[in-house]
Formats: sequence, structure tokens, C-alpha cells
Amino acid sequence: MTEMVYGTLPVRDVEPVLPKWWRTVDKWTISCVLMLFGIGILLGLAASVPLAERNGFAAFHYVQRQGVFGGLALVAMFFTSLMSPTLVRRLAVLGFVCAFVALALLPFFGTDFGKGATRWYSLGFASVQPSEFLKPGFVVVAAWLLAAGQDIGGPPGRLWSFMLTVTIVLMLALQPDFGQACLVLFGWGVMYFVAGAPMILLLCLAGAVILGGTIAYNSSEHFARRIDGFLSTEVDPTTQLGYATNAIREGGFFGVGVGEGTVKWSLPDAHTDFIIAVAAEEYGLVLVLVIIALYATIVFRSLMRLMRERDPFIRLAGCGLAATFGVQAMINMGVAVRLLPAKGMTLPFVSYGGSSLIAGGIAVGMLLAFTRSRPQGQIGDLWRGGR
Repeated sequence: MTEMVYGTLPVRDVEPVLPKWWRTVDKWTISCVLMLFGIGILLGLAASVPLAERNGFAAFHYVQRQGVFGGLALVAMFFTSLMSPTLVRRLAVLGFVCAFVALALLPFFGTDFGKGATRWYSLGFASVQPSEFLKPGFVVVAAWLLAAGQDIGGPPGRLWSFMLTVTIVLMLALQPDFGQACLVLFGWGVMYFVAGAPMILLLCLAGAVILGGTIAYNSSEHFARRIDGFLSTEVDPTTQLGYATNAIREGGFFGVGVGEGTVKWSLPDAHTDFIIAVAAEEYGLVLVLVIIALYATIVFRSLMRLMRERDPFIRLAGCGLAATFGVQAMINMGVAVRLLPAKGMTLPFVSYGGSSLIAGGIAVGMLLAFTRSRPQGQIGDLWRGGR
């Protein structure tokens, strides 16, 4: 009777933050990330030593830097995973705006470090790649727009998200960075599909991508050279793909032994884009399969937890982050075995790189925040309740 007259009092959540976080977070995903980072340090002990010697640094210079960047990435992942989905969205929008402005200013203030693509800002002691930080923010912003477009009287979120995607893809393609452009487009395509896009529209988008690739092939020497190298029936043994292919072949099932690999002395990007070749040569197929299983576990666990989520924004953002994370790993390993053209993309949490490690930590932290257990019941309750 008292409640009927005065109303009910709000129930306060008095459970401490850390115990609540530990109870609701996906511990399998955290474990897999820690193992991937440990494998990255292990491989860095072998892969980065030749580069350090060539550049006149101490033998483990890059390993130490990877440890620092990786530590920052894990801290960023932890604090981001503590946040509520609403706070994650707000901070992601702010981060996306900053990264978008930084990406737009790259042609004027960026550098290419002699690699033919202006993708970085040089800070002297380190470099920053805005596209790495743009990806997680873009996924959240696009998911927000798509979810808002599903509301009655809501904005044309699908159209706005599509226009935003096209703008970012064009900006990345002009660097040129076709790998990141494809990753952004794929992440948006996954979210658009989950949001209920008509199949005919997705087929039209696939046709547009093929048309865009044809135009890029005819207008960009950088793009055409990589496609021609991929389609060639013979691999030049003096190229990065040639060295990587030979290393994987030499590694066999169990590898040639710890520290016995030779590809790290030939590949300039053995510690970044082709780190999987070092793993395959020294540790064999066994370690490669372990790495693949770790990435697959993160993606599978995340998608399974998102299937129970009621909030459309959380479902879309989580699916986009999981798909982008998994496909980036697949692209990196696919390039090493010549299943895909060279993209210049790192292997998340394994490759050396400050921007990729820290941005990856933020992205997985967002994913952990979105997949935390919440007292909302099963999504199937909505269907049963409507009967």
C-alpha cells in the first residue's frame, strides 16, 4: 500500500566496481588478448633484433617499446571495459571527431617515412597513425546512426552512416591505404547487414566495390603493382611475399627452432606486417593454429554474447568491432600466405606498433564493455512476451 501511495524507491547498485566488472566481463576474451600479447613479445624477441641492429639500437630496443605500448594498450582496454555503453558511445564520438580531423590534415602535416603512403604524424620520439584510432570510433558512430535510424521518427541514420563511410573510404584511398579503407567498408557492411539491409542492396554495394577496385587499379600505380604481384603465377624470392612464403614453407609443422629462423634478417617488416611468417618459420604450424584459435575465440565469444543483447546500438556496435578485429587478423595472415594482396596491415596485439596496439586495446575494451552481462533477460523474452 505504501508503494502505491508514495511510489517505489530506486534500487541502488551497491556492488563494488571491480567485483561487478569481474563478474560480468568475458574472461575468455581477456585471456585470449593476454596470450596474444605474450606471443607478440615472444616473437618480437626474434623478429625485431635484426631491425634494431640495422638502425643502431640495442638488441631489444623494439621489444621494450612494444612492452610499453602493449602495457598502455592493456590499461586502455581495462578502463574502457569498465565504462557503461552510454559513456563508451560518448567518448567514441569525441575520439572519432579528433581522429577524423587528424586524418583530414594528413596530406598537409603527415609523413610517409619513405613508404609511399602518407599515413603517419611524426612526433620525433614516436609516430601516430590516425586511421588506427579512427576505426573503433567510426564503428561506434556508425552503429549509433544505424540504431537511431530504426526509431520511429528517427533520423535517416542509414543514409548518414553510408555517406560517412564513403567519405572515410575516399580519404583513406587517397593516402593511399586501401587495406584500412576495405576494413572500414567491411565493418560498416557487417553492421548494415545486421541492421536488416536488403540483400539486393548489399549486392549493389558489392558491385560498387568491384567497380571502385577497377578504377583504383587503372589509376593508382601503387594499387596496380600490388594486385599484379598477387596475381602473378611466380613469386619473386627477393620480395617480401617471396621471403614470407619461403619461411612458412621451411617452418613445416613444428618449425626450425627458437631463434633459428632466417626470414627476420631479410624482411624489413618482419616485426609488423609479416610477424606471422616469423612464427611459422621458428615455431611451425602449431603456433600459427594457436594464434588463429585465439582470434577465433575472441570473435566467436563476442558474437555469442551479443546475440542475447536487446539494445540495437550495442548489438550493432559490438558486431562491427568484433568483425573488424577478426577480419584485420585474417587479412594480415592471408597476405603472408598469398591468399590476399599485400595490404600493410598489422596483426592485432602481436605485431609491433604503438598506434595499432593502443587503438586495438581501446577497440577490445569497447567490445568487452558492450558484451558485459547486464540484468536485461534474454532477447528471446521479447518474442515470447509478444505472444
